[in-house]
Amino acid sequence: MSLDTTTVRKIAVLARIRIEDEKLPALADDLNNIIGWVEQLSEVDTDGIAPMTSVAEMTMPFREDRVTDGDDAERVLANAPDKSPPYFTVPKVVE
Repeated sequence: MSLDTTTVRKIAVLARIRIEDEKLPALADDLNNIIGWVEQLSEVDTDGIAPMTSVAEMTMPFREDRVTDGDDAERVLANAPDKSPPYFTVPKVVE
């Protein structure tokens, strides 16, 4: 794939980037080099290689899924500006 100055100008308009006309050929060359590098990556054989999220092998720590701080409505509502226990009171926003 090769980008010409017309395509680069269109990309700049879509990205809302102002590019001066004399800079378009250099930018087209730069973008073509970047696209060339990306195309080279598709040539790499990655069969049998597992995707990874980090370079270091790690497992996520899991905890037991249980409620530990519930059933304390008074403490939860302690800093509420307006309350009607055991609920928060908020201004009506829909008529």
